[in-house]
Amino acid sequence: MAKYQKSSKKNVTVTTQERRRYLIWSIAIPFILILLIAVWKYHSSIKYYFHVIFDKEIKTSNSEKSKHDARNILLMQAHDDKSFGIDVSQYQGKIEWDSVSLINTEFPIDFIFVRATMGEKGKDSKFQKNWEGVKSINKLRGAYHYFRPNENSVKQAKNFIKTVKLSPGDLPPVLDIEERPRTQSMDSLRVGLKRWLDLVEAHYKVRPIVYSGDSYFTDFLETEFKDYKLWIANYNFWIESPKEHWDIWQFSEKGSVKGIKGFVDLNMYRADIEKLENLTLPY
Repeated sequence: MAKYQKSSKKNVTVTTQERRRYLIWSIAIPFILILLIAVWKYHSSIKYYFHVIFDKEIKTSNSEKSKHDARNILLMQAHDDKSFGIDVSQYQGKIEWDSVSLINTEFPIDFIFVRATMGEKGKDSKFQKNWEGVKSINKLRGAYHYFRPNENSVKQAKNFIKTVKLSPGDLPPVLDIEERPRTQSMDSLRVGLKRWLDLVEAHYKVRPIVYSGDSYFTDFLETEFKDYKLWIANYNFWIESPKEHWDIWQFSEKGSVKGIKGFVDLNMYRADIEKLENLTLPY
């Protein structure tokens, strides 16, 4: 009896160990799979982290500019089949247009959007100089209007039309909407936006582009304006590719371009320069 009992106890012990191993592997295998999927999906971001951690120049300078440059470079390298551009306004100050050619001295600038107007009466103080400057360096150019929700949409459209003279080869006009209204409903705002878009389209004979932040567009504009060409701003570190409905992705507000002091917004169009040219006003 004693021998038999000893043998039974040993069998019970082995069974318990097997259960423990099974439990460990049942947890470990899904965890490893999730980890591998995450590494594959966010490989550029992870690569950027290692670049920032181990790059001696970045660690020594410890500057915000160097860290953003590293991320932007890796992202553009991963999308070398896309076309890249910038957008500028009076906030960039005086731009040395003869020097504006490359992002981070590596990636050619294919297109440049210039702020023209704001609200009913506002005009960007650098618009004409910047507009002419882009033409002087032979880059695709486009103009945008910053929409003020609490001002009359018709007057805003007229302000843009009076200020901006588009030529064949220019990109379509852009409506920039970022603010929520204080004195009207979102439904009323959407009516005003559509009125601006219709008036501008009727004048230039080309459908405008809609610019907005990712969450703003998703929360307030997607249903009514999904059929427009979209220029979406999203600086989320973990977003590595433009979403399906983004025609232009503003992926950074802290880019580096020779000839421009300080930071500048960086954008990528979802295709190459030849396809981007198909959007321009016909000759």
